[in-house]
Amino acid sequence: MNRLALETSPYLRQHQDNPVDWYPWGDDAFAKAVREDKPILLSVGYSACHWCHVMAHESFEDAGIAQLVNEGFVAVKVDREERPDVDALYMAAVLATTGRGGWPMTVFLTPDGRPFYAGTYFPPETRGGMPGLRSVLTAVSDAWRHRRQDVEDEATAVTTGLARQAAVVTDISTLEPLPAEPVVATGPLAGHAGTGTGTGTGTGTGTGTGRGDMSSSEAADLLDGAVTELTRRFDAEWGGFSGAPKFPQPELVEICLRHHRLTGEVASLDMATTTLAAMAAGGIYDHLGGGFARYSTDVTWTVPHFEKMLYDQAGLLRSYLHAWQMTADPRWLQVIEETVRYVASDLTDGSGGICSSRDADSDGMEGAYYLWTPDQLIRALGARRADIAAEWYGVTRRGNFEGQSILRRPIGAPLERPPEVEDVRRILLDLRDRREPPMRDYKVLTEWNAMYVSALAEAAGATGMEKWALQAEGIARFLLENLRRRSDGRWLRSWALGEARHLACSTDYAWLIDCFTRMAELTGQPAWLDTARQTADDLITLFTMPGGLATTGSDADALVVRTAETTDGSLPAAAAVAGAAIVRLGALLDNRRLTESGISLLTPLISVTRRFPLAAPSAINAAFLAARETTEVVVTGSRPDLVSAFRRRYEPDAVLAWGERTSSGLWDDRDDQLAYVCSGSTCLPPVATVDELARTLDTMSGHHHSRLPTTALEHHHARG
Repeated sequence: MNRLALETSPYLRQHQDNPVDWYPWGDDAFAKAVREDKPILLSVGYSACHWCHVMAHESFEDAGIAQLVNEGFVAVKVDREERPDVDALYMAAVLATTGRGGWPMTVFLTPDGRPFYAGTYFPPETRGGMPGLRSVLTAVSDAWRHRRQDVEDEATAVTTGLARQAAVVTDISTLEPLPAEPVVATGPLAGHAGTGTGTGTGTGTGTGTGRGDMSSSEAADLLDGAVTELTRRFDAEWGGFSGAPKFPQPELVEICLRHHRLTGEVASLDMATTTLAAMAAGGIYDHLGGGFARYSTDVTWTVPHFEKMLYDQAGLLRSYLHAWQMTADPRWLQVIEETVRYVASDLTDGSGGICSSRDADSDGMEGAYYLWTPDQLIRALGARRADIAAEWYGVTRRGNFEGQSILRRPIGAPLERPPEVEDVRRILLDLRDRREPPMRDYKVLTEWNAMYVSALAEAAGATGMEKWALQAEGIARFLLENLRRRSDGRWLRSWALGEARHLACSTDYAWLIDCFTRMAELTGQPAWLDTARQTADDLITLFTMPGGLATTGSDADALVVRTAETTDGSLPAAAAVAGAAIVRLGALLDNRRLTESGISLLTPLISVTRRFPLAAPSAINAAFLAARETTEVVVTGSRPDLVSAFRRRYEPDAVLAWGERTSSGLWDDRDDQLAYVCSGSTCLPPVATVDELARTLDTMSGHHHSRLPTTALEHHHARG
């Protein structure tokens, strides 16, 4: 048993019985490397990663390979979900030097943390053009002992290349945890290990300077540019914006929905709804239990990589919610309800927080938990109902995955289940629950939980589902009680086994600000705004740096390069989330300082999108906020009808103040039992009915985006 037995991360604890003498990331490992003059073998992965398990079983459980590691290296294992800062830094090195990244990530470092050789998955022995880990370990060890200067030069080149970028740009939205293709080495191990790092200089867009005075027409132009590029990439038959593998990309769907709202163009709405329908029909969606798998390995969304991540549920919940608000299509509401039910039933362990993920593997096979054969259906349901299930879900003798069937619906077929199909669904789900389930990663991550609370609070408000509101509040209070250090209020990243660990990163703070702001809008309780403001002030103090938002706080242990995001990855860039959330918070508090701070965070990302329209789609979705186009809706007194009418609408750049009055200027001179709608210094006359509110919001939308008809603006007045 090694030191990982003392860790709380399930991924790290999976390796506690390896013969490899693993260390967690920390001072002890680096001190040992300095003391014994050994390079560091850094292995980064996560518990739901299939190929991480493969490499562990093939190599890290092998006594011979473990001996090579223990004799020549200090072995450090990192859970990328606990330490996104470490992951981002060294993934940038992998991408810059090999041209491809993924997990497991394998990086060799000098004792001071500089990377000099990198890759992803290595088989134990050389095969299929990929070097074996044995030969890599031997070659790296030999270079360390006999060609030290070459190694030092490479480490310096890689680190200098990373630092030369104004920010480390790691667009990992389409990285898959699969073996890397072999890459020809050009560093000190060329001709020895068979794969390597190259020069280490890297490339990147930089953060840019941008302007803080973006206009709404410029924001609209950014949106147009993004939609033009999406139209070029769009798969009109199967939805989505790439070939295989296909990843759910909620921010791209949001761009399409926004564009339709702005311009009325049917093609934009069609791209969004075609993609949402294809995902909901495909095997990437769990037709028995709800929720989405991480991505599809094929263009038809049929064969998923079966891991299920909390952040995908959060992002897609919001996508389907916004589509439902815009179209009232019952298909989207069904997906919303089933996704929320999945999270509540499968990713909740009674602690109060939401677990991170479900693994892809069970019973020693990827996807075994989710597969069916006709004979299994007959045994479970009887012949007649088995025929119903097979026809509805496409279960055949041939199958669509290794001789078995992943349940799916034909593209364009109805998703709403008739009673007889709903009956068989429940029976099959009950039967599946008796199978050996994939492992659940029980750690509670601040970022992902806050992201889910944001989406769930918005969904609870839009649908009027009080149960969801209570769930959102419960998770938010769990975060407040368990992930915030009592001594100084510093937020922490991860909670597991009753213990919170690791300083929270900027993305944690960003989603917390959004989460608490959305809770204030959901409940009408201003205490949530106080918590959001405190968190925003701390983010600005700890994480802002010239040109962007740092991944780590100024109080964190220093890495060899302090990274910042200027593009979206598998999640939106922290600066985009933080900037939008702080602008919205500033609007609710009538706080100009916060508003300006939020805009300043968005500006560098928007500068990037001017050159690369889809580098940071989250920034494009926040562009109208950066252009000071926030709509402020204040409902005074007890008017649940007006509150509900507003929440049912798709108003992506609007904030809602209601319930308990605050000292915010939004409440000044407001009579009770009315709704007030303002933007900037323009307010329309207060209204008292649902129909009047709808017309006023339509008018204000036209006022924002001159492409829509504008009426009745002569009644505006200036706010103080």
